[in-house]
Amino acid sequence: MTGNIDLALASNAWPFKEAEKLVKRFKGGAPEKGHILFETGYGPSGLPHLGTFGEVARTTMVMRAFQEISDVPTKLICFSDDMDGLRKVPTNVPNQELLAGALGMPLTEVPDPFGTHDSFGAHNNARLQAFLDQFGFEYDFYSSTECYKAGRFDATLLKICQRYDKIINVILPTLGEERRQTYSPFLPRCPETGEILQVPVTIEDPDAGIVSFKSASGNHHEVPVTGGNVKCQWKVDWAMRWDALDVDYEMAGKDLDESVKLSSIIRRILGGKPPEALSYEMFLDQNGQKISKSKGNGISIEEWLAYASPESLSLYMFQSPRKAKRLYFDVIPKAVDEYYTFASKFHEQELADQYRNPAWHIHGGGVPAASLPVSFGLLLNLVSVANTEDRNALWGFVARYVAGASAEAYPDLDSLMGYAIRYYTDFVKPTKSFRAAEGNELVAFDSLKRRLATLDANEHDPEVIMTEVYSAGKDAEFENLRDWFKACYEVLLGQSQGPRMGGFIALYGIKETLALIDDALAGKFIIGEKLAGKYDT
Repeated sequence: MTGNIDLALASNAWPFKEAEKLVKRFKGGAPEKGHILFETGYGPSGLPHLGTFGEVARTTMVMRAFQEISDVPTKLICFSDDMDGLRKVPTNVPNQELLAGALGMPLTEVPDPFGTHDSFGAHNNARLQAFLDQFGFEYDFYSSTECYKAGRFDATLLKICQRYDKIINVILPTLGEERRQTYSPFLPRCPETGEILQVPVTIEDPDAGIVSFKSASGNHHEVPVTGGNVKCQWKVDWAMRWDALDVDYEMAGKDLDESVKLSSIIRRILGGKPPEALSYEMFLDQNGQKISKSKGNGISIEEWLAYASPESLSLYMFQSPRKAKRLYFDVIPKAVDEYYTFASKFHEQELADQYRNPAWHIHGGGVPAASLPVSFGLLLNLVSVANTEDRNALWGFVARYVAGASAEAYPDLDSLMGYAIRYYTDFVKPTKSFRAAEGNELVAFDSLKRRLATLDANEHDPEVIMTEVYSAGKDAEFENLRDWFKACYEVLLGQSQGPRMGGFIALYGIKETLALIDDALAGKFIIGEKLAGKYDT
């Protein structure tokens, strides 16, 4: 394995760089518990979104990289903070009045607005696990509620009582004056209402773990911190979990950098070492705003998977984790094509290059054979111009372009046709806007028609056809040929961007393209937009 370790680390792929931290941390072998523990955390106060999925996907990539360079066993847990009190009602769920009446209650006791589970927390937990299972992640699911009630955290909760002053002195300097007066590392559960309270707490007996507080009614209560009677405040809760579960690796969003710092200090106060970590940048919606569970902005996991393959989503998560990226529908086509580009190259590469290939990290080294006769982007344009939702009709174009092409020979492409049809219908078709050709564009289209007419009607070589497209632009004396290609997209396809025209024409057909140009120059597409009420000029 030594040779593989050297090649893996030399690849500079970020999962191997992260895994190297763990190799150095445990250079003496496995820890006492017998395995390296990776953790991902999830707050089920809102529906799971792609940022949640991304953390699990990326952590899994690091774990797989570690498995490649070390023989020490590993384990991944997905932890749900479902004992947290509901602080506000998410705007993207039904029956909001039902949730409004349960503010302050643990998420596992908040009614499920969807009516499918025992609680809102259970509903969101089930959805998250369903998505993780769909992607084949190997993990153990931990519920905060179950851990607290079962006593899994009791030993650490007692340590927090015994080291209370040191811990609270870490947090207080980070709070405003008013918040300092009421802050406590412990959030007691009200014996009267069941709510998770944010009230001052007094340590009555640190060794026995007895605390006291006043409820909203003014009554005085004394309870043990064990057995689910309290929940820890966020930053303390994170450190408590690291201690109680002995977590070795957990990544977090850049917006939690300060929390990581404070929780790490508390972990040391509790007598242990903070986990190794990666600080990743946040995903942004189409307006550049941070994705939020409660707002439901950005893309849901279901939405991405309605328009593209699971592997394309994993690729998007792999790329540039330390860079903030827009996570919206328009990034999907590129992600699909990039995945197949990487996957198709994989089996021809030497091991060193395979370790650099994102496909290795998506599949943990077991990359399936993958090849497409046409790209997803080209397929989208074919669906657009052919104006059909019939896969058989689309296969007719592809089979003419690539001899022997069929759904049986290229099952991945057959799946992509379904994605392309849905994506075109929902995102491309509503935004199409044709315009008339003008000036030297008319000269160029006339030249293109003459040049295409001289080719064999069965010509399917994209480069041969592309030469004629270039030449038509030169015939019209375009100063910048990009303007000519832009005219092709806007006049023929009704969009500002498009495919390489040589490849598109080869797929669509010479005869069909000549008819397309004639219809565009005759204004048929603009007339269609007028009839649809879309064309204003």
